Amino acid sequence: MSHNPNAELAAFAAGLRFDDIPAPVVRKTEDLLVDWFASAVAGHGARPVTGIARFASTMGPADGPSEVIVTGEHTSPYLAAMANAAASHVAEQDDVHNGSVFHPATVVFPAAVAAAQALGASGKQLLAASVAGYEVGIRVGEFLGRSHYKVFHTTGTAGTLAAAAAVGNLLGLDAQRMRHAFGSAGTQSAGLWEFLRTAADSKQLHTAHAAAAGLMSAHLAQDGFTGADRILDGPQGMAAGMSSDADATRLTDGLGTRWVTAETSFKYHASCRHTHPAADALAQVMREHRLRPDDLARVVTHVHQGAIDVLGPVVDPATVHQSKFSMGTVLALVARFGHAGLPEFEQHYRDEATARLRDRVEMALDAEVDGAYPRRWIGKVTVHTADGRTLHGRVDEPKGDPGNTLSREEITAKALQLAAFSGGASETEMRAAVERLWQVAQWPRVGPLLVVV
Repeated sequence: MSHNPNAELAAFAAGLRFDDIPAPVVRKTEDLLVDWFASAVAGHGARPVTGIARFASTMGPADGPSEVIVTGEHTSPYLAAMANAAASHVAEQDDVHNGSVFHPATVVFPAAVAAAQALGASGKQLLAASVAGYEVGIRVGEFLGRSHYKVFHTTGTAGTLAAAAAVGNLLGLDAQRMRHAFGSAGTQSAGLWEFLRTAADSKQLHTAHAAAAGLMSAHLAQDGFTGADRILDGPQGMAAGMSSDADATRLTDGLGTRWVTAETSFKYHASCRHTHPAADALAQVMREHRLRPDDLARVVTHVHQGAIDVLGPVVDPATVHQSKFSMGTVLALVARFGHAGLPEFEQHYRDEATARLRDRVEMALDAEVDGAYPRRWIGKVTVHTADGRTLHGRVDEPKGDPGNTLSREEITAKALQLAAFSGGASETEMRAAVERLWQVAQWPRVGPLLVVV
């Protein structure tokens, strides 16, 4: 029988238990859970999130076992996963894995938490299931490659399998049923970048659908529902339809020894990750040369092709969310305020001063940066000043990457800022929730994450 990486990956996801996971990876997963929860709270009040949460409220039971974080309501696991996945992807502060260009938290944790709450699973079971989801989703993203990401939003596509792996692990699926769950998840895999051109709401739908479809796929498999055996690399599978550079070796690369969960980056700026390396490099130049915004005559960002593909269509952002995909807007805010956070976007993305700086920023494809991507995201800028100087900035690990990560104090501070910004929780509620979440491995049962007082 030929080697089947689908089967190998499914067997790993089915068999993973808490005691198999190295302690540093467990600690990292706790960090990722707290960071995700903060992003979900940050979705409170956002119009696309409110719409999906309203749909969940209309379609589901009012007394289900699973929590909708932005409303405090309880509904079915399926609808809670949907609403929480939408909520945690709108502020553009959720985590990202560089090599797969995939946001794991926003599809893995909504499905895993909703299922854990319904099943009465322990905190350790939740953490193990979440690692299964990260390990599968990241590897699927790496497998699908750069050609996939040019058209497809990998978080929406690989995300269905990530959510299925997490929930399937919690349900105790055996290797064969996990493979069926992958088959059902992969055939529902979806998410296209076209929405960016018109500032549409689809990005929230991508994560909502991925989390819910993955959860459904796992439950169907538990019930004996079958899925394609080789949904990933089969002749009419995901790679055949959605990639021209798929590499099946990435699916099982170092499985169980290379913990890709620990490679995940936190987001420091509240914008598309493709803007972060250049933003950090510009901030470096501004600091070192004590520049003011008016000193910038022209800024050239030296980027990889993926940045041009995703950010290039956004020329004149019409909404706060669309502005987070505008390299010029992000760098203008960094030049003006030193950081492109939620308040900066909300209050200043349409300012005349921001627009003036935005139009001085351009992207240029850089062979070194493109060659390193997606494994490494190098930030390089050339700054031409009003007084005729040419200055260069470079950052090899943007803030939030594993080698330049956020401490638990910084993650907590970020969580408090996100809650304060959205009004999704009071400072007292958020502090209490974060302190509880750091102890998740000790929880005998996963209950509500946000307790409103």
